[in-house]
Amino acid sequence: MRRWAVWIGVPLLALASLLWGLHRWIGSDDFRARLGAVASETLGAPVRAERLSLALWPLPAVAVDGLRIEARTPLSLQRVELRPQWGPLLRGRVQVQTLVVRNAVLPEATIALIGARLNQGKPAGKPAASGDGEAIDFSVLPRELVLDHVTWVAADGTRTGFDAAMTLDADGWPHRADAAIVAGAHKGAELQLRRQDAATAWQLQVRIGGGHIRGPLNVTLPAADARERRVTLKGRLQTEGVEVAALTAPSRPLSGSLQAETDISAQFSERVSAEALVAALRTDTSFTVREATLNGLDLAKAVTTVGLSRGGLTRLDTLAGRVATRGKAIQLSNLVASSGALAATGEVAISPSRALSGRVRVDMTRGKGGQVVGVPLAVGGTVNEPQVTLTRAALLGAAVGTVVMPGVGTGAGANLGDRLGEGLKGLLGKP
Repeated sequence: MRRWAVWIGVPLLALASLLWGLHRWIGSDDFRARLGAVASETLGAPVRAERLSLALWPLPAVAVDGLRIEARTPLSLQRVELRPQWGPLLRGRVQVQTLVVRNAVLPEATIALIGARLNQGKPAGKPAASGDGEAIDFSVLPRELVLDHVTWVAADGTRTGFDAAMTLDADGWPHRADAAIVAGAHKGAELQLRRQDAATAWQLQVRIGGGHIRGPLNVTLPAADARERRVTLKGRLQTEGVEVAALTAPSRPLSGSLQAETDISAQFSERVSAEALVAALRTDTSFTVREATLNGLDLAKAVTTVGLSRGGLTRLDTLAGRVATRGKAIQLSNLVASSGALAATGEVAISPSRALSGRVRVDMTRGKGGQVVGVPLAVGGTVNEPQVTLTRAALLGAAVGTVVMPGVGTGAGANLGDRLGEGLKGLLGKP
């Protein structure tokens, strides 16, 4: 009996001593300094940690407190916890079961710089996604991810605080995800993502602005023998009763209740960056906004003055049309707005820098006789500060019309001048 006790007790004592020593070493200032030096050299920026600790019960875990990357915009994480799986760990392989991040500040610019630094060691000239069929090792990803009060700092300085939790299946695809915006322009928004059986398909639901956005998302993976390793994303989302201003916050170029149907599509390589994914994304939306208010622009004033208009607002019963996005560029077409005596149609483009360009025609009923005055306008400025002006041809026509027939002739002349201008451009072959 004593022999068995010795055979069992000695290894257990040795293991306990080893674990105790490992615990002391990981928590020592020397180990923390060594780890910080290696991380600093790898990331190209000073890395500091206030404390490292190792726990073995009830689950093995490594925790880092006060982690900070000293960049132009510092990245900080108050606490990070890594919990590996017991089974693979006993076989000598580390597989993370849970990753927990608490009270973190993640600047977009700093993360981009770190990503560029890590990519410097990769072979030059090799595309991000090669056609050699090399599989992505999903085993390195945590099976559970918990983000507790994380703040994302966009490149323009905008801050968004959120909580999130996600679980991954064995194939590396999300099984379920939940997120809530707790601070920032979209505070109160909630997201749910649920996988449909074992397929690469999910049901998405977003609650925002008093309404919801929901619908299916499907991912089609390339065949095993495909030379081009391209992934296809498709989806169709229904938007019901969402306040438009909640989607565009903190900007409020438009407010009103939105109903829309959106088709989403994208094709991208298996190994794609977030920036490349945004560039590949295509959406086509048909929409209607009821009880809409166009902020920063007074279309009625633009008609009556037949000139430059900035500021003010336009109240509309409905605004309908189509929106197409190609990456960060936005095109609004088939726009139809109506409100009592005012109606407008046109097309407007929004560049990635949020600059506006386009043309609208505004018709307004005036006087007791119900006479309709229509004026063609060029749209310019930015989303936050839009402006409309007469085109040069329309402006010349308006001046001539005012001289020939004051009042009514102004709008009629503007229309005639605009049509003549378009005709001359077509005749001369100019775009």
